[in-house]
Amino acid sequence: LSAIEKIPRENFIPDNFHNQAYENIALPIAENQTISQPFIVAKMTQLLQLSKSHKVLEIGTGSGYQCAILSLLSRRVYTIERIKSLLIEAEKIFFKLKLTNIVTKHEDGNFGWKEQIPFDRVMFTAATLKISDQFFEHINEGGIIVCPIIKNNKQILVRYKKNNNEISSEEFD
Repeated sequence: LSAIEKIPRENFIPDNFHNQAYENIALPIAENQTISQPFIVAKMTQLLQLSKSHKVLEIGTGSGYQCAILSLLSRRVYTIERIKSLLIEAEKIFFKLKLTNIVTKHEDGNFGWKEQIPFDRVMFTAATLKISDQFFEHINEGGIIVCPIIKNNKQILVRYKKNNNEISSEEFD
């Protein structure tokens, strides 16, 4: 929670929504995308079980808010965004906030960031039906992946853990 308190959410949303910056709601950003509600950001961050030694991959930079929080809790965050204009805006905010341990890439995140594997933690910021099995090969032993998954027409959070080269999963509403 202290990381969330240190990152001003209003920096990541359009000016006309600043009065709603700290309400527990998702808000629109550019390119018909949204910034997740603070509770979801906190929950997903908590599920990653981060430490300052971790190398993190974020799939879907979006506004950059989640990435900024991850950067305060880990050694380095590699973030991929498919929408160039969103990535450019996020990079400006990272610079303004002096967040120097974030590395960005403009690309479709479906293939990960092969040049940087392995990662200790991976976070998907957008819901999907299934994670590609390749991502389990992209994490270290003891690694964790957190992803919103669409199941029975509803979105749930799933935490995958890799232990002894076996993948286990837990679901969270």
